[in-house]
Formats: sequence, C-alpha cells, structure tokens
Amino acid sequence: MNQLIHPTAVIATDAILGENVQVSPFAVIESGVEIGANCQIGSHAVVQRYVKMGCGNILHPHAVLGGLPQDLGFKADTVSWLIIGDNNTFREGFTAHRASVAEGKTVIGSNCFFMNNSHVAHDCTIGNKTIFANNVAIGGHVEVGDNVFMGGSVVAHQFCRIGSYAIVQGTTGLNMDVIPFTLIAGYPAKHYRLNTVGLRRAGITGERYKVLSDAFRLLKKKESLEHLEETEELIYLKKWLAVKSKRGVHGFLELA
Repeated sequence: MNQLIHPTAVIATDAILGENVQVSPFAVIESGVEIGANCQIGSHAVVQRYVKMGCGNILHPHAVLGGLPQDLGFKADTVSWLIIGDNNTFREGFTAHRASVAEGKTVIGSNCFFMNNSHVAHDCTIGNKTIFANNVAIGGHVEVGDNVFMGGSVVAHQFCRIGSYAIVQGTTGLNMDVIPFTLIAGYPAKHYRLNTVGLRRAGITGERYKVLSDAFRLLKKKESLEHLEETEELIYLKKWLAVKSKRGVHGFLELA
C-alpha cells in the first residue's frame, strides 16, 4: 500500500489507512480509526478513537478529531462516533467531538472548509459545501445545512438549526433557528434578506429566485406559502419549516 508516514507519527496497529494517506511528524492516530484514501494528516494533529473519515480530507497541524463530548454526564468508555465525508479541509486548531450517546454520531458531510479554531460539538450534523470561518463554535445537537457560510466568531446555542444556503454574519450569536436561503445578523439576530449572492452562484436565479423572494416576503408577514409555485427550493423550505423547532426561529428585521 502506497503511504507516506513520518517515523515520528504514532499510529495504532488496528487503525485503517487508505491508499496514499500522508501522516506528518508527531501526528497521532488512535485505535479503531478509519481514514480514506488520499487524506493528509498534519503535524501534531490527532485523530482519536471512533473516527471514520472518507477520502481526500486535509487535517492541518494541531487539529483534533473525535474528542470526548463536553458533557459532564458522558462516560469515556461509551462507544460513539464522528463520521466525516470526503474532501474536507480542517485548518489549524479545529476540533470536532464524537456523539454523547451510545452508538450516536456526530456527522460532517463533504467538501466543507473549517477555518482556524472552529469547533463542531457532540451530536451535530453538518451538511455539504459548508464553510465555518475562524473561531466559529456550535453547541451540541446543532444542525447545519448545505452551502451555509458561518462568519467569523459566530456561536450557535445547542439544538439550533441553520438551514441550507444561509449566511450568518460574523460575531452573530444564534439562540434560535435560521431560515434557509437567508442572511441573518444583529443583536439579537434577525433575518434581513435573501442570500442573493449565494443563490446566484448556486444557479438559483430567474423564477426559482422569485419564488424564494415571494416566500421570504410572505414569511415576514406570517402568511401561507401554499399558493407559490412548487420549486425544489420551496419544497425544501416548506419541509424545513414543518419540522418542530426546539429553539424557535429568529425573527425578521423591520426596515424603516
């Protein structure tokens, strides 16, 4: 098997490493870990027990995957998991914890980018193509959709949901849910418009964008979305809204 492993790296004998995995000086890979092909494990990075990751992930120096949940009731011998997809980048100081219940999973999708010192807590679910800027920290059981951008130093309370294609402005504190396709900011946080740039980049333009624009206007007025054209995005939005929220949903900015 073609691998490039520095002699100072510490790797458990039962860890499974795929083709072309690179492990840099002083990295640690613990027992039971599975790492897919073409991953890169940086210097002093640590992959702890019960982590399974796909292919092409890059773990920068001093990042730690699979730490124990920060839950005072958690017993260290509990078997729970951190499951990671493909082609993610984890920058320096990133941390992600495994789940807090037996056989539970913290899940990170594919093609995400996590900047310096960002954190994913226990039992969270992160979608695909999502970006966490520096120092983002989300509490336990938070759900983050696809194509979400979390600005620098954003924090999210446990059990919050952040819908797909949302942008959260830097330093915003979230203690309720964020509606998909929107921009949110402020103290307290408020939705203030659609994520126009992100939607355009995703090809959600023309009539598809108009339907979301109409939906945003109706939601702000607390009116029904039933008469709008059933686009793929609207179907997702309605399903997201139909899920009972544990925290409630952030409101809308009232423009003068």
